[in-house]
Amino acid sequence: MHHFILKAIAGILTIGILSLPASTMAAAPIKVGAAINLTGPASTWGQYHAKGMQDYLRYVNEVKGGIKGRPIELILVDTGYKVPEAVAAVKKFAIQENVDMIATWGAGEGLAAKPIIQGYKIPTINYSTSWELLEKPVAYMYLPFGSYRLDCEAVLEYIKSIHKGKEPPKVGLLTYNNAYGRSIHKPSKEYARANNVNIVAIEEFPPKTVDLTTELLRLKKSGAEYVFMQMLPATIVTAFKSADRIQYGPQFFGTWTSTDPDFFKLGKGIIRDRLKMQFPGGLPGDKGAGIEMLKTLWAKYKTVSRFDAAYWEGVVVAMIMERAALRAQEKYGKVDRETINMAMETFTNEDFGGIVPPVTYTKANHEGSFRGRIVQVREDGTFKPLTDFYTPGKEKIRHLK
Repeated sequence: MHHFILKAIAGILTIGILSLPASTMAAAPIKVGAAINLTGPASTWGQYHAKGMQDYLRYVNEVKGGIKGRPIELILVDTGYKVPEAVAAVKKFAIQENVDMIATWGAGEGLAAKPIIQGYKIPTINYSTSWELLEKPVAYMYLPFGSYRLDCEAVLEYIKSIHKGKEPPKVGLLTYNNAYGRSIHKPSKEYARANNVNIVAIEEFPPKTVDLTTELLRLKKSGAEYVFMQMLPATIVTAFKSADRIQYGPQFFGTWTSTDPDFFKLGKGIIRDRLKMQFPGGLPGDKGAGIEMLKTLWAKYKTVSRFDAAYWEGVVVAMIMERAALRAQEKYGKVDRETINMAMETFTNEDFGGIVPPVTYTKANHEGSFRGRIVQVREDGTFKPLTDFYTPGKEKIRHLK
């Protein structure tokens, strides 16, 4: 457990707080705990989540003077993608560190930590957007934007809009056999039954699988014209290699977690133009204060030099936390667990400058938003919007040229 406690690896504690004026330094910090996978499988995602979160909170401290003069202290713990480590971290946040807010990471980790979070009544945003996290009781558990239900409905609705022929589109699911992978099974099947989509096969496999030829052969045999995936970026590259091996050319779709910086290095010459994904946020070509903030952070801290989805989410989570603390101070005159949670449940179309759709939370619904769009993933690491933002089932898809 040598890596168990890593406090703000980019220096948020020493650089972010010490750079504040002396008058601000005297104010008690608002404490945020983040239990993130920094060294285990899929750690590229976790590392860039942490970097985005650290950079934005550092900016809040250095440039904005914190929250009404109070700095934000980020306590970062590496979970190694292990549920027991995440649970231990959340307990430490709750009891020893006495944090005001928490960020948890994976689906399994968030679900395991949920009873502790609710027991200590600490508002918590989970990086994984698994819809299961918001099953009742929902108290204190939040998602930053639409859950994987959004991905399922948006992707299948898009497939329907581009499908040609009289027969329903034939879709295969290709996923890990864990909580993250299976999170698209139930919503996809529910949408398909109600909307004339034929899910012809579901192939799941262990995350450590290094060859997906057998799974792709079964999907090909099932007649799947479209393959909807829920797996991490490196495994998507494996899927593409296996598809090439058996000369199988469906259109591949993924959720918003389909890429990371390593994906484009591993997938050079392999990604081509065959991956589309649902993405619920702003991109560099968009306009708005939120996108400009991303660019400001890139230029100021040089942690990244271009758009990255994991870094983007880290910034989004940090922005929501900052806004929650600010609203708590404005509405209730103090910032603590109770007032932050009450403030979040009054969010009504909170505007974050286009970096993420407007966020609404109520006592019964902590999902944030339910709007997304489909983007083309390019080999050069850029993303081309193929549609405008839409709410599945409520708005007609507008395809972009």
